[in-house]
Amino acid sequence: MTVVIAVDGGNSKTDLALVAEDGRLLGFARGPQSSPHHLGEDGCMRVLTGLLDEARRHAGLHRSVPAVATLCMAGVDFPREEERLAELVSAREWAARTTVLNDTFAVLRAGTEQGYGVAVVCGAGINCVGVAPDGRHVRFPALGPITGDWGGGYDVGLAAVSKAARSFDGRGAKTTLEHAVPAHFGFGTPYELAEAIHAKKVDRRRLLELAPVVFAEAEADEVAAGIVDQLADEVVALAGTALMRLGLVGDEVEVLLGGGLLQGENSRVVERIRAELPGVAVRVTGSPPIVGAALLALDELGANGEAQTRVRNELSEVIDG
Repeated sequence: MTVVIAVDGGNSKTDLALVAEDGRLLGFARGPQSSPHHLGEDGCMRVLTGLLDEARRHAGLHRSVPAVATLCMAGVDFPREEERLAELVSAREWAARTTVLNDTFAVLRAGTEQGYGVAVVCGAGINCVGVAPDGRHVRFPALGPITGDWGGGYDVGLAAVSKAARSFDGRGAKTTLEHAVPAHFGFGTPYELAEAIHAKKVDRRRLLELAPVVFAEAEADEVAAGIVDQLADEVVALAGTALMRLGLVGDEVEVLLGGGLLQGENSRVVERIRAELPGVAVRVTGSPPIVGAALLALDELGANGEAQTRVRNELSEVIDG
């Protein structure tokens, strides 16, 4: 039996699946984040090794060597980082052939049957990948301000804290964020929240939690809506640039949106893309990224459409169930 390993290694969680060539899900394991950027190489490999052992036990596959391992990982933003992680995995002989890609490739493959288009992922941060029908691809380093990036849950949350403080002390426009932002953390005013963050009583990473607050307030508050519109501008800039660099502007191309911040077909972000990038088909990815990683692995085996449909259904059922 020919088997593949598929991994979606994110900044918050990691999914690993063992899949047969016919699309059957043999084993699955979920664990914590595995990004080598945050955990280092040793920490990343410890997480992946533990999940692979768990999936093997689940599948009853202890000695067989899968044909392909496809790892779609957050925190591998340059080709040399992909190559380095592939070397580490290959040295452990998990599979006969190993491919490591940035996790945006999994989002794109999960969202499209044709295997090409543009995917913008907006979770803790923001990233984008574009793939042309002939296999050419465009990607971005996505290292934050040092590579010109703004977007993702942290940036949206930080903007909300800033706008709330300026509303509170009079330097900025009045906004409902003045009350909603500190209230989320159990504080009465933005300055009380700021003091708690300064004193490290509230971890800055928790600003990620504020993105849903901003989206909710944006329904009736202009300042919150401005933050969401700024995010929409960044998504449009990424997707539009990817299309331009691939020579696909004006073509009927899918733009897939992944990550927690870009869910919801009626979001302001989706509406902005449709307005500014006419001709593209904008869709929020309905399948989890691990599906994309599994499909990429099966693609290497030349698996048929029936196998692809089966793994999509079985993995989605495990994740949703």
